[in-house]
Amino acid sequence: MARRRLLGALALATTVAVTAAACGSDDDEGGSGSSGGDKPVYTIGFQGPLSGDNQQLGINGLNGVKTAIEEWNATADAPFTLELVESDDMGSPDQGPTAASKLADNSDVIAVVGPMFSGATKASEPVFSEASLLSVSPSATNPELTTLGFETFYRVIPTDDVQGKSVADYISKVLKATKVYSVDDASEYGAGLAKVIEEQLTANGTAFVHESINPTQDYTSQATKIMSENPDVVYYAGYYSQFSLFTKALKDKGFTGTLMSGDGSLDPEYVNQAGAAAAEGVLISCPCLWAQADPDAASFVESYKRVNDNAEPGTYSAEAYDATMAIIEVIKGLNGDVTRESVAGAFGSVDVPGLTKQIKFTPQGEVTDQAVLIYEVKDGAISVVGPVSELLGG
Repeated sequence: MARRRLLGALALATTVAVTAAACGSDDDEGGSGSSGGDKPVYTIGFQGPLSGDNQQLGINGLNGVKTAIEEWNATADAPFTLELVESDDMGSPDQGPTAASKLADNSDVIAVVGPMFSGATKASEPVFSEASLLSVSPSATNPELTTLGFETFYRVIPTDDVQGKSVADYISKVLKATKVYSVDDASEYGAGLAKVIEEQLTANGTAFVHESINPTQDYTSQATKIMSENPDVVYYAGYYSQFSLFTKALKDKGFTGTLMSGDGSLDPEYVNQAGAAAAEGVLISCPCLWAQADPDAASFVESYKRVNDNAEPGTYSAEAYDATMAIIEVIKGLNGDVTRESVAGAFGSVDVPGLTKQIKFTPQGEVTDQAVLIYEVKDGAISVVGPVSELLGG
């Protein structure tokens, strides 16, 4: 697809040349690895929501990491072996520091994929920075995260600034909405995304009404209020567990306009929880790859299913895979000098082809590829509509 400069991260794991010089030290001081036979063993940590209402998003990311690690370990001439340690933050800022400390206090961990949610990331990064521990998020999109002085933080996904502006342009110029009802879930992620969308809607001359709604089990009163405003488009900035309830409430009230959400809702669990009938036609934006919708990612989907008991990739699975593969590339290039400090210091120079995009970073830790896609629920499944840049005629 046009958003990607180069594909084939799966091939990267099995065909790229490696040399004996890439073998690491047997010294495990500072997380530099322990000996596994003739090969050093390095540990990658994963942090994300592995329990709670939105645990599927964390499981998606974890399974992407597992896929990359198992592919690497199966490579015949791999000069080192990887292990994985998991840490559950429930997607919560309150749990973030504890989950981060579990990884930081494990001297074997030389890099982390995650955290996944913006609030948990903001709360966790001081721990990782203090420990000189690289943290690469596949999904934390709040724009301010790379402005807070976290010295070892990167992300392989564009920010809410990018997604929000693209979404607003799509609403104004493709859907040609005259009135939008913008809802956020009062989270760090949801409020940030909604703010950017609304700013761009204003710039586009599109009217909107805003409401921030704390998560609840019953959105009936909110749905009634929204119906009274008669919007063309309703956009919900939040996560799938709440968006599914929100969707059912709106559809029960007879809403026939366009219902949209963001990357936090791009998961089959949204369709399962909302019901295929209620979810039909719902649009979801994401600066991410839904692998099943892309024929070029078929090899990754096959590998992922093989590694993860026939589970399908979900939102952020491919991004977590890319983050892990980028870490592997850094370890390979360190010629045995593998410590937390050396991995974190070298990561900013990564420039490798990934499954989702070219993995390359600005000095601030932002990935340089900034594409945003629109997806649609059709017949109970998520399908791709296309990159916003193409849908706008760019």
